[in-house]
Amino acid sequence: MLLEFDEQEGLIRDRSLIDPNHVVAEDRIVGRDRQLQEVTKMLRVALGDNRPPNLFLYGPSGTGKSLITKAVCKNISRICESRDIRFGTVEVNCQDIDTLGVGVYELACRAADEAGVEVEVPKHGVATKEKWDELFRIVNENFDSVVFVLDELDMLVGRRDKQEPAFSRLLYQLSRAGANDELTAYLSVVAISNDTKMMESVGSRALSSFTPEDVHFDDYDANQLQAILRRRRDAFHEDVLDDDVIPLAAAFAAQTHGDARKAIDLMRVAGELAERQGDERVREQHVRAAQDKVEKNRVLEVVRGISQQKKLCLYATAAVAEQTEDGTARSTTGYKVYQFLTESIDADQYHQETYVNKMKEMTTYSLVDFERRSHGPSSGMFLEFQFGERPATILETLREDSRIEVAASDEVQSVVTAQLRNET
Repeated sequence: MLLEFDEQEGLIRDRSLIDPNHVVAEDRIVGRDRQLQEVTKMLRVALGDNRPPNLFLYGPSGTGKSLITKAVCKNISRICESRDIRFGTVEVNCQDIDTLGVGVYELACRAADEAGVEVEVPKHGVATKEKWDELFRIVNENFDSVVFVLDELDMLVGRRDKQEPAFSRLLYQLSRAGANDELTAYLSVVAISNDTKMMESVGSRALSSFTPEDVHFDDYDANQLQAILRRRRDAFHEDVLDDDVIPLAAAFAAQTHGDARKAIDLMRVAGELAERQGDERVREQHVRAAQDKVEKNRVLEVVRGISQQKKLCLYATAAVAEQTEDGTARSTTGYKVYQFLTESIDADQYHQETYVNKMKEMTTYSLVDFERRSHGPSSGMFLEFQFGERPATILETLREDSRIEVAASDEVQSVVTAQLRNET
């Protein structure tokens, strides 16, 4: 069977072009001319064997922050090599790093990989200072200039008993080492975050030593997303994409904050679905099927890792949003549904302030966003939540949790209807 499939000519010619994490050539980067120019101008000083400034790249997920950083560093590395300058890029995604010590060790490992050497301290059983010393040893011995790319840096919170988050302490140590005599190599940091307010949580000491240049990335619109996909259509064999495939994939991605990763993922999944079904072309129905699959996969990935209480808060709020015309949910209404939900499954019930805080935390997963609103003197202030994915998809996914499934969906729906009637 494997050989039979191997002999079939598929629809996809180059899968790397429809991999959202693949670093494409500069001529395939669309709609980010200003940001590409700014990052290039600031990092290019490494070509003269000088220290580039620290950067803070911020904006919604999938708007080109990581892509542009990687593309620019890749070009700098190629030119530096021809000039006998030892330039390195040490990239770490902080999403799955839980403490400062683990973060420093991960940086040491990535620096060692880049240099082709071994890390000489263990991951566990040594003080964080020893890990810092090892990181700086690797950098000093193997590089003239190095750029640390800290992706999703705001996710590195660390231990809750610390006065400032771990990402603040990481920035302080890296930027201070770059300014002092601990390093002979030039060191600069590119901090990347979806959270536009991340720098407000950085401690004063770290802020004064880090002092980054800011580069803002805004949402892609549907036209820009179409241009991005057209630059990658040669991932497919000639004349296998229907004309409406790219506009539809771009339109779906534009609905969720203009996420280019989602647009590229949609085109990839649509192509794979068409291949599996033995179709000769990628059509509109494949994109629509891919949209359902990508949405559900993304939500599944997120909700698997969140606590039971966050699931209950998210379910209650999504149940409200599903029944409103604009797909939004007031925090006051969501909390009433949350109360009913916790009572019906006999779960612990938190105060409204805790419910609101847990929903705010969900913004870090790009599932929801919120605005502070008031609909007149009689309504008071409340938060209005907007969902990045269809509320129905979130509800369907959450109901795969056996404890939430106990709550009858029609009863929850009735409570939502009654509460929405009370709003007016």
